[in-house]
Amino acid sequence: MSEHILDHNEQYKQRLVNLASLTEAGVNAYGGAFPGTVYSLSVKAAFKDEEQPPRQVKVAGRIMLARNMGKAMFFTIQDEEGRIQCYASKNDLGDEGYKRISKLDLGDIIGVEGFVFRTKTGEITVHTLAYSVLSKALRPLPEKFHGLADVETCYRQRYLDLIANDESRRVFKLRSAILREIRRFLETDGYMEVETPMMHPIPGGATARPFVTHYNALDMKMYMRIAPELYLKQLLVGGFEKVFEINRNFRNEGLSKQHNPEFTAIEVYQAYGDCRSMMALVEGMLRHVAQTVLGTLHIDHGNGKVINLEAPFRVATYHDLVREGTVANWFELPLNERIELGRSYGLHIGADWDDNEVNHEVYSKKIEHALTQPTFVCRLPAYLVPLAKRCDDNPELVDVFEFVVDGRELAPGYSELNDPVEQLKRLKAQQEFTKGTEDEESGAIDEGFLLALEHGMPPAGGMGLGIDRLIMLLTAAPTIRDVILFPQLKNDKA
Repeated sequence: MSEHILDHNEQYKQRLVNLASLTEAGVNAYGGAFPGTVYSLSVKAAFKDEEQPPRQVKVAGRIMLARNMGKAMFFTIQDEEGRIQCYASKNDLGDEGYKRISKLDLGDIIGVEGFVFRTKTGEITVHTLAYSVLSKALRPLPEKFHGLADVETCYRQRYLDLIANDESRRVFKLRSAILREIRRFLETDGYMEVETPMMHPIPGGATARPFVTHYNALDMKMYMRIAPELYLKQLLVGGFEKVFEINRNFRNEGLSKQHNPEFTAIEVYQAYGDCRSMMALVEGMLRHVAQTVLGTLHIDHGNGKVINLEAPFRVATYHDLVREGTVANWFELPLNERIELGRSYGLHIGADWDDNEVNHEVYSKKIEHALTQPTFVCRLPAYLVPLAKRCDDNPELVDVFEFVVDGRELAPGYSELNDPVEQLKRLKAQQEFTKGTEDEESGAIDEGFLLALEHGMPPAGGMGLGIDRLIMLLTAAPTIRDVILFPQLKNDKA
């Protein structure tokens, strides 16, 4: 098989010549179905040295390596499960058949029929008796021995990343398995999966800047979903008691290692539950997923950091964590002293900031990032969560949690507010708070949701968990782009 010794343009031209040669010989270089194939790892697992006659198999994949010895050759093909070596000879394929296979390029996709044997060096190999060219690659693969190292190319041309990098394939297979086990866990617990609209007439369920679109048939301004919460709660009103949705949300905000404007989350609601019901659900679900998919409850993030999902998850209040991370009398200090103390921690705090702004800046920038092991942060200030019930013993706090692991919030959970009068007050306060800001549109009041509440929603627990961040946690991925197949990127033409 030809080696990549020419520059890129010359390689492309040579591959076109090779394609023409196949066509002239009557070979369809973009062949049809090749049924009956077996994955490479399955072939190896089933091999028995003593089996007679040798087992016949069909394998298919992309040619990754080749070694030509004149009248015989070894080549390696890669399929979804891994790689397997194949052997081809002029004696088996004839002069023309051998000539064609020996001139295929690295990256071409081929189907092979033959029997399985073990070479003198001990490698399980398919002895090629017949083959089919299934797809001619006109572009070369990334550097064959070192994988695909260019990060930008990994994200923009994910298919090359998946071809070249075993770790990327592993992560995205794990992602699929994790989602499967989340569904299995919830369905086993009696939850029903539902679907709600992705285009909303009013952006609701969270405070975020929405993407705006236009519905031509109705001549309406619409918003891509920032959260499915308000629709899911209407299902509780309708009598469904345990529902969940694995949803795509869209928030017109910045890109970072932890944020993608289009992201996957799961929202879960349980009638007659509360914040503590959701804490138990999160803890149980994460343990099930990690043990089932990864086979361990201890997630190694390198450099001595191991996330422990086996120990009971810590439960701590927002105020206690702030006191632990600052000074014991933080909330008794005058505002100006808290501002100065916050600045001494290296935080940017404005001189005109109020109590809430200063406190939350310290929590979000200093305290939260230091929470490595699983922690439910409870009893948050009410102004932060307008859709949750207030704590019975302190109306300034709400009965919620933020589930934080490795310095990142993975899931908020609430005892849901089901009082329509109080809900309207909160939404009006949120509307006033967002007025004149870039989040103003998400402060709009959804009257349809309030109408549903007025028909009576049972007390409920609810939570939303970021799937992308969960995958980062369980695979020790350093950035959200490593767990999203096609992340949003800046236009490379700019």
